[in-house]
Amino acid sequence: MTDRPEDAAPIGEPDSTREVPQGERASAETIGPYRLLQLAGEGGMGEVWVAEQSHPVRRRVALKVIKAGMDTAQVVARFAAERQALAMMDHPAIARVFDAGATPQGRPYFVMEYVRGEAITAYCNRNKLSIADRIDLFLQVCEGVQHAHQKGIIHRDLKPSNVLVTLQDDRPVPKIIDFGVAKATTRALIEGTLFTEVGSFVGTPEYMSPEQAEMTGLDVDTRTDVYALGVILYELLSGGLPFESKTLRAKGLDEIRRVIREVDPERPSLRVTALATSKDAAAPARTDAPRLAVQLRGDLDWITMKALEKDRTRRYGAASDLAADLRRHLENQPVLASPPSQTYRIGKFVRRNRLAVAAATILVGLLAAFGVAMAVQAQRIANERDRTVREADRANREAAAARQVSAFLVGLFKVSDPSEALGNALTAREILDSGARKIEADLAAQPEVQARLMETMGSVYTNLGLYRGAEPLLRQAVDTDRRTLGNTDPQTLTAVNQLANLYWYQDRYQDAEPLYLEVIEGRRRVLGDEHADTLRVRTDLASLYTLQKRFAEAERLNKATLEVQLRTVGPEHPDTRLSWNTLQAIYYQQGRYADAEGIASQVAKASARRLGEEHPNTLQSMNNLARLYQDQGQFAKAEPLYVMALR
Repeated sequence: MTDRPEDAAPIGEPDSTREVPQGERASAETIGPYRLLQLAGEGGMGEVWVAEQSHPVRRRVALKVIKAGMDTAQVVARFAAERQALAMMDHPAIARVFDAGATPQGRPYFVMEYVRGEAITAYCNRNKLSIADRIDLFLQVCEGVQHAHQKGIIHRDLKPSNVLVTLQDDRPVPKIIDFGVAKATTRALIEGTLFTEVGSFVGTPEYMSPEQAEMTGLDVDTRTDVYALGVILYELLSGGLPFESKTLRAKGLDEIRRVIREVDPERPSLRVTALATSKDAAAPARTDAPRLAVQLRGDLDWITMKALEKDRTRRYGAASDLAADLRRHLENQPVLASPPSQTYRIGKFVRRNRLAVAAATILVGLLAAFGVAMAVQAQRIANERDRTVREADRANREAAAARQVSAFLVGLFKVSDPSEALGNALTAREILDSGARKIEADLAAQPEVQARLMETMGSVYTNLGLYRGAEPLLRQAVDTDRRTLGNTDPQTLTAVNQLANLYWYQDRYQDAEPLYLEVIEGRRRVLGDEHADTLRVRTDLASLYTLQKRFAEAERLNKATLEVQLRTVGPEHPDTRLSWNTLQAIYYQQGRYADAEGIASQVAKASARRLGEEHPNTLQSMNNLARLYQDQGQFAKAEPLYVMALR
């Protein structure tokens, strides 16, 4: 199993050629009327040379010859089969054969068109071709493959390195090369029989059809090449392979064959999204992945996956069928690969007749607009009246709850006899413990008020570092709010946030993370992505990731949050400064002191402008900057900042 079959080599790739070594020139400088110039490539049985023909015409050609010592009966038969296959075909997308013969030592050779080009995927990526241009180029390949099939030849090893793109009159033209493992469908390519040994692995795994992976050597037809074309199309569209080489080739032979035969790859549109952040991904996968995924979704997904069907009876029957469906897509016609839904066909009709459909839609819209407007206005009035009533009820409930909370808290500090307080001052801990007991006993019939007080008391316990007392109060507050108000009520989300903070202070990061995620999602739905409360929890989660040393996730989340805060509230807002400090901590924990230094300097200046030079936050920012200078050995910069902060 190799990347190429035994003698496959791109013809004329500039980076794969080498000059003829001095030791080889004496014996191999000329073969017949051809002067050898460079070795373009070699495989297990053959060599491909760039040569110069002097007569009857002067031109550069590619000369393929069997290696010395490799001229066994089987190798000679396969070599002759490739020569015969190429000689039978005459198509602009297939490299042509000019001549054939044997060296004085009896080694067969043949001479073919010299293609100075590069693999089709490399050409498309280097020139940043659009999806439509890639399809146009691919259609020429389909035509070449169809021509080979009409001549009774199955290539069996189609892949980008065997489809080279060259320029003719400034127009890209693909050339299919390397028919070294081709198979005839109707007659023998040479006199006698050329057997494919049962159990041999013929082809390249990434582009191999399921029937090839069976390794029986039998019953392989033109749909094998259709499958390989589907893989090339998949790669041209998504920038990746259905099964990545590194992952596939890390498996044993039996597992490789099982994957090819049984595992369905994800659709190209999904593959683009998965490859978007990969450094190994080819263009177009790294550029504007969401937009590209939209382009591929639908027709191109269906067409590609139909070409890659495991069951070849469900695959396109010919390369021309695949090409025809791609042309239908380009012309906004319904494609054969699509699910036969009426909605899909209507959509295609609309795209083909945009102006007529738009005019009809506007007319119908104008006729219906007046009636709809009247109905909507009536409904709006009714809804506004209902909303006003609901808001008034909610405001009354909130006011009543606030009065009860206030009265309860004031009651905690009341004593029946003033003399009881003299010489017997209550501690904060005792007041809190007494309050917690009273909440449990006195407010059981008022669950909303009870939950509000439990959350308040739990937060106070947390701020005093009394975590054991805080947890049961906060957990019960969350449970009650979820039961009475629902999971997405702002009050419920506030209680969940407080419980997450408690877990964080206790270093229980695994317990805190899902709660922070719940609060972010809930506030995003209720308040919006850019609400200050939503963004503040995102900053907390980024800090949590930093403590867990999940730096990539922390940096990505924090930068996204910071971008919104800079745009909505500005660089000097407290929430923005908190996000800057979090990003600085992310860099500092990774030893990226230079990155952290720039942020620390910016935060210190912003804090001084906003809060004044003697505010505790400003002094802390100066101390952070001094620490960064110290860790980088810049003591002369660190010392005056430490002294200033200390004073």
